[in-house]
Amino acid sequence: MDESLGEVAEILKAMLPNVRLESRIAFGELTITTDAKDIVPVIRALRGDPKLAFISFIDICGVDYPAREQRFEVVYHLLSPTQNLRVRVKVSTDETTPVPSIVSVFPSADWFEREAYDFYGILFDGHPDLRRILTDYGFEGYPLRKDFPLTGYVEVHYDDLQKRVVYDKVHLPQEYRDFDFLSPWEGTEYVLPGDEKAK
Repeated sequence: MDESLGEVAEILKAMLPNVRLESRIAFGELTITTDAKDIVPVIRALRGDPKLAFISFIDICGVDYPAREQRFEVVYHLLSPTQNLRVRVKVSTDETTPVPSIVSVFPSADWFEREAYDFYGILFDGHPDLRRILTDYGFEGYPLRKDFPLTGYVEVHYDDLQKRVVYDKVHLPQEYRDFDFLSPWEGTEYVLPGDEKAK
């Protein structure tokens, strides 16, 4: 398996000699890191070359590293059914620099790019309809960023009694519980009511 993945990396590097490509194989998976400006040629090469044939687009996701200068990683997952191989492609960007959209190569990337925009604020240049997809209309902020506050926001739900959508403060349905023992196998240091006679 690792040999096949190594061949994929070598074929890709030979196809794109002027593109910075770093490859790493770990746990039976190939990860390719490139510059954001080169993502479309890399994805197009992975899909279009018959020796590679990564024709199945799996997903795009974002990762937030707030301490980095380029705090976001955009991660693409592709599958080659003929070779039974998977590849992961990573690019880095910041809050203001857009990543080129791959919708021209994989039209199914449309909603995944919208999701990355909605949850992280990652911009995609050339996307046909870059707008929020899962959060509410008028939602402020990006909920999967590490610096997104967990309090002070409202939640939206439909109230059947009022027959309309209402906004409430965010609340957790389960009360806070303070456990006074370290694990379920260790009991408490005091006797629980009803256990006075058990020895």
